[in-house]
Amino acid sequence: MSQGKTTSKAKTTTGSTGSKTLIGSVLVANRGEIACRVFRTCRELGISTVAVFSDADAGALHVREADTAVRLAGATPAETYLRGDLLVAAALASGADAVHPGYGFLSENADFARAVTGAGLTWIGPPPDAIEAMASKTRAKELMGLPPLDLADVTERDLPLLIKASAGGGGRGMRVVRQLADLRAELAAARAEALGAFGDGDVFVEPYVEGGRHVEVQILADAHGTVWVLGTRDCSLQRRHQKVVEEAPAPGLSPELTDELYALAVRAVKATDYRGAGTVEFLVADGRAHFLEMNTRLQVEHPVTEAVFGLDLVALQLRIAEGEPLPPSPPAPRGHAIEARLYAEDPANGWAPQTGTLHQLAVHGARLDSGYADGDTIGVHYDPMIAKVVVHAATRAEAARKLAHALERARVHGPATNRDLLVRSLRHPDFTEGAYGAEGPGPSGSPGSTEAPGHPDRAHAATHDGPRLDTGFYDRNLADLTAPLPGAAHAALAAALADAASRAGRFGGGWRNVPSQPQIKRYGEHEVRYRLTRHGLEADGHPGVRLDSVSPDRVRLEIDGLIRDFGVHRYGDDAVHVDTASGCHAFTVHPRFTDPSDLVAPGSLLAPMPGVVVRVADGVEEGCRVHAGQPLLWLEAMKMEHRISAPASGTLTALHAAPGRQVEVGALLAVVASEAEEA
Repeated sequence: MSQGKTTSKAKTTTGSTGSKTLIGSVLVANRGEIACRVFRTCRELGISTVAVFSDADAGALHVREADTAVRLAGATPAETYLRGDLLVAAALASGADAVHPGYGFLSENADFARAVTGAGLTWIGPPPDAIEAMASKTRAKELMGLPPLDLADVTERDLPLLIKASAGGGGRGMRVVRQLADLRAELAAARAEALGAFGDGDVFVEPYVEGGRHVEVQILADAHGTVWVLGTRDCSLQRRHQKVVEEAPAPGLSPELTDELYALAVRAVKATDYRGAGTVEFLVADGRAHFLEMNTRLQVEHPVTEAVFGLDLVALQLRIAEGEPLPPSPPAPRGHAIEARLYAEDPANGWAPQTGTLHQLAVHGARLDSGYADGDTIGVHYDPMIAKVVVHAATRAEAARKLAHALERARVHGPATNRDLLVRSLRHPDFTEGAYGAEGPGPSGSPGSTEAPGHPDRAHAATHDGPRLDTGFYDRNLADLTAPLPGAAHAALAAALADAASRAGRFGGGWRNVPSQPQIKRYGEHEVRYRLTRHGLEADGHPGVRLDSVSPDRVRLEIDGLIRDFGVHRYGDDAVHVDTASGCHAFTVHPRFTDPSDLVAPGSLLAPMPGVVVRVADGVEEGCRVHAGQPLLWLEAMKMEHRISAPASGTLTALHAAPGRQVEVGALLAVVASEAEEA
C-alpha cells in the first residue's frame, strides 16, 4: 500500500466498488489517548490533523499535538464530544475532509456517521447501516439468531441474570441479579444509568455465566470484498466490567474453537456488508463460543493485534476509507503481546478514580499510548485511564515478564494508580498459568468442562464480561495484591535523608550543618527518626542500614549488606515519590501529627472523589433508620457510578446530598449515628 499520499484537499475518483478518496486532513471526533494515537499515524502518512476540545480539555495533550484545534463550548460530554452537529461544523470550519471517530462517544452512532458523509466528508469507519445493525445489542443478537430472554418468561431457573444496556458498553447500565426479588429495582437502576450514559434507557436480560473468558476477534474488511481475520484477543481481566489487561493471541484455545470464532466473526461481517476495522466479541465457556456483540469501531486494545501482526490498524482504516483494497491476506502473526491499562484509581478503596496533577510519566521497554504528558491535570469529567502500556515478545511468559518489569520500573508520579496491582497481577500464578477464568483454561491450558448455567437452549444467549478484577480473579487475591509494597519504610527513610541533604545544601558545608540531635519526619504512615553524625547515619528501627551516598534527588543505602538506590522526587510541599527497583512509593508529607478521626464526626460519609450526586436511594431521608451496607446514594465520576453505603446500622442524622449536586473530594455527604452511639 502507498504510504505517501498527501494533499490539502480530498480528491475523489469513482469506481464500481466505491470511490477512491485521497485524504488530506483528518478531524478526530474524540479526545485523549485515541486522538493522540490517530494523530501519530496521520503525521507518518503526511495527513494534517484537527482536534476538538471541551473547555475542560483546553490544555490537553491531544490539543497541543494537533495542527489545528476547534473549541467545543462546555465541559461535559453531553455539551461537547456527544454533539454531532458541533463536530461536523468543526470539521467544515477547519477545512478537514475526513472524520475519525476514535472509540467511545459517537464512534458507533449511525446518525453521526450519516451527518459526516452528508456534509461531504469522508467517514473513517464502517457504513452507517452496518453500525446501525450492530448498535443495539438486542438487534445484533437477533441478527445472529441469538435473541435475549423475554422478561415475562424469566424464572428462578434462569438465575443468575445479567442486565445490559442495549445502546452501550463499558459496564454502564450493567447489573447482576441473583434473586428475582431484586430484578425490578436493578432494572430501574440499569435503565437510569443507561439513559444518562447513552441517551437510551433500553436494556435487556440474559443468563449470567459465572467465570468464563472474554475473547474477541479483530476483523478488517475493505469495499472490494476482502475480509481479514486478525487473530484473537483475551480481555478477561476486568474491573467494573471494563477491561484492564488484554493479550493476543488468546491463550489456551483449541484449533477447532479458534476456527469457530473466526467463522462467527466472518458471519457478522457478511451479515452487515461491513467495511473498516471492527471487533466481534464472545464469551468462551465450556469450550464453546457464545456471541456477545460486535463493536463497529477500533478497540482500545488494538495495539496488541498491531504488535502480533506488525500492522498499523489506523493506517489501514485510512486506506480503506480512501477506497484502497486490502492485499488478499494479512501478514502471519508472530509472538505474543500484552497490554495493561494504567488507571488513575485506588484499587484498595473500591477502585475510586483519582484526580490531580500527573507530575511525571515515564515507561521504558514498552509502547506507551497516552493522552497525558508530564504536568497535565487528570480531571473529573472523563475516563480515568492514563495510558496503555504494551509489550511484544516471542512467548506469553516472556511478554508477561517484560510488561511487569516495565511497569514496576515506570515513573508514575501523581494521583494513586493501579500500577502496583497490575505488576502483581501479571506475576500472579492464576494469570501466568491462565487459570483466572473458572470455566477458562487451567494450568494445563485446556478448557474446563463445567456446564454453563441456564437453559441449554439459551446457552448461546449467555453473556458476561469475563472474570472481573473486583469479583472474580481478584476476590481471592485483592488483599494481597493491594498490600503495601515491601520496603516502604526504607523508602520513607530515603525521602527524609534526601530532604536533609537538600536543606544542608542550602547553607553549604554539606552534612556537618545538619543538626546532630534526632530528626523526626512523617511520610504517610511512616515516622522516620534519624540522626546524621560523623560516624554516619543512625536511624531508629533500621540497625542494618548504612548511608552510602546522598543527594537531594537520590539516596543510596546499604541494607543488610545489599546496596539499594532510591530516586526521590518532590512536588510542592506535601508530595514525595520514591522510585526503587521494586516499585514506586508515594508519600504525603505531614508537617505535624494529626489524628484524622479528630477532623470529622463519627459516622460521617465523605465524598471519596469529586463528582456529581446522580441519585439518592428511595426512602432515604434525614431521621430514617438504615442498616449497615445499605446503599444511600450514588456518585458519578469519570464515567463510573460509585455507591455510598451506610457504614453501620443506626439513624441518618444528616443528609447533604441531592441529585445533581457537584461535590469535591472530602465533602460531607451524610452522617449515620450508629446504634452504639445512640445507646
